[in-house]
Amino acid sequence: MEPSVWIVPDEYAGIRIDKALSDSCPEHSRSFWQKLLAEERVTVANRAVKSNYRLTAGEEVIWELPEPEPLEITAEPIPLDILYEDQDVILINKGKNMVVHPAAGHQSGTLVNALLYHCKDELSGIGGVTRPGIVHRIDRDTTGVIIVCKNDHAHQHIAAQLAAHSIVRRYHALVWNPFSEESGTVCAPIGRHPNDRKKMAINYKNGKEAVTHYRLVENLQGKYAHIVCSLETGRTHQIRVHMASIHHPLLGDPVYGPSKHPYSLEGQALHAEVLGFIHPSTGAYMEFHAPFPEYFTALLKKLGAAIIPG
Repeated sequence: MEPSVWIVPDEYAGIRIDKALSDSCPEHSRSFWQKLLAEERVTVANRAVKSNYRLTAGEEVIWELPEPEPLEITAEPIPLDILYEDQDVILINKGKNMVVHPAAGHQSGTLVNALLYHCKDELSGIGGVTRPGIVHRIDRDTTGVIIVCKNDHAHQHIAAQLAAHSIVRRYHALVWNPFSEESGTVCAPIGRHPNDRKKMAINYKNGKEAVTHYRLVENLQGKYAHIVCSLETGRTHQIRVHMASIHHPLLGDPVYGPSKHPYSLEGQALHAEVLGFIHPSTGAYMEFHAPFPEYFTALLKKLGAAIIPG
């Protein structure tokens, strides 16, 4: 591929090159840039540098992306609940127990497998071999709306909005313990759990900025609450970690909450209801709502909720 050239702006002076590149090119992760740097595909003043190299304003940074690997993930005729589709994006209402992209232990049955069958070769390649079209994720047991990009232009556009925290993402959750306040904000960095690499945690030393706003819909039975969460950032397990940190873990969440509860649930009671964004080609704001899954409304009725979302 053709080399890319970047002249370091003043605001990136003294910043590590891996962080600067991931911040200025949000379509690629920091680990992606670290890999490129390790492979000596990034140079400063015609010299390969390491990830911890600190930049100087005005320096010329040149990198060359590797050619995309041939896609080997199998297309599968899995039904999709499509909320909207055009030549740039496709919005899916993801069901429970569906992993977004292939990974260890989940090579088939994922959203990507279904998208490859539905979209054929019309998916962006920026996410790599196992993540074509994927610009953000929601957990396996979280239901609701997710946006997928069908070309690199759309992917870069949506990734930039995610990095700028301008995409509207609104989730409904059922949590343990009633609230005394009507609303609030959790602002605490999230990173890997220091003792359990499969979990995330509030991590002030190595975590990334994470901000979750919440609003009480209704307290239920003196034991639970129905809340709406709006995300400024999109860290892994963000709502689950943040709500557990303020003693309101999600109902049904065996990782961050009580392992036992009186209801039959497959994972956390969390639904991504709303996603709003600026369309990458038209420039118009678009907003999509995913219908509530049957399990969520049924549980609200069991809990005697006065407010049942439509």
